[in-house]
Amino acid sequence: MTDDDRDRADARANKAARATNDARTGKADRDAASKAMLDNMARLKALRLAREAAEPSRPAPAGKKKAGAKSGKKSAEKSPALAEWLASQQSGGRRT
Repeated sequence: MTDDDRDRADARANKAARATNDARTGKADRDAASKAMLDNMARLKALRLAREAAEPSRPAPAGKKKAGAKSGKKSAEKSPALAEWLASQQSGGRRT
């Protein structure tokens, strides 16, 4: 085995060892980041619940309901039935 072959074999082994080590540390980093995020979410939830418990409950606002008000359509004007609309589309030269 020549020196070049030995160097290539060492480099391959070092690369595999480095990849294994990176995988371990990468997983540890991801786990730490995930735990930190979950801890922060739990802390914020506890603060929100404490704040909501401390403030007095407000009654729901009683909104006025508009009876009979429609947006832009007149009640006397109705759209044609589907069969009539299809017939008018077909007679107008449109194909479905």
